[in-house]
Amino acid sequence: MISKQAVIDPRATLAPDVEVGPFAVIGPNVEIGSGTIIGPHVVIMGPTKIGTNNRFYQFSSIGEDCQDKKYHGEDTRLEIGDNNIFREGCTVHRGTAQGGGLTAIGNENLFMVNTHVAHDCIIGNHVIFSNNAAIAGHVQVGDYASLGGFVGVHQFCLIGAHSFAGGGSMIMKDIAPFVRVFGNPAQTHGLNTVGLARREFSTEVMSSLKQAYKIVFRNSVTVSDAVEKLNELILTCPEVSVMRDFLQKSERGITR
Repeated sequence: MISKQAVIDPRATLAPDVEVGPFAVIGPNVEIGSGTIIGPHVVIMGPTKIGTNNRFYQFSSIGEDCQDKKYHGEDTRLEIGDNNIFREGCTVHRGTAQGGGLTAIGNENLFMVNTHVAHDCIIGNHVIFSNNAAIAGHVQVGDYASLGGFVGVHQFCLIGAHSFAGGGSMIMKDIAPFVRVFGNPAQTHGLNTVGLARREFSTEVMSSLKQAYKIVFRNSVTVSDAVEKLNELILTCPEVSVMRDFLQKSERGITR
């Protein structure tokens, strides 16, 4: 299960069935759960805690020091959940003391070739990063969000649940839940109807979300006025509360 050509620090903790390929390097203070497969030439540094049934393909670098110039070797960490896939050349960095000290990734996520997750990022579940998508520090990505190839996300942005960013988009402000964005700089172009259909949202919910979209993006209203109107929709469609709560949380402003 563990190649003789792998280098594993004695202070690392691996479940008995973890597979480790040749020339992989696993540093101290790394904990890896059952069913996880570490491919050849993968580097995992700690403190890092990895859950069960994850797959790391060759040349991934996981849990390394971050690239923030404020970082000076503080004891920060990375936590990864279950059933995630990290394809060739992925990089995921630990947090910074100034940003809370934690980079966290949930469950069932797919990180394609050469994707990058910077320090202090928080990623939910069922998220997709297409090839070469990269997010800067302190970014938060909601459940079922999808970033197309070569998407770049500015630090501190929020990416809403069930949103979609088209390939090559440069995201400078927050992306609201349920919407799709394209361009450099990114602009919103309607609901992510394809993604919502795949998640089996009902016709009634889709209709209410379209109304919510019109309130926020098609009417010349302030955020506070939009929130007030969304509160009325929530009475008949609780899913709209995701949009309202996001607007109230946003600090960088939303992409329109």
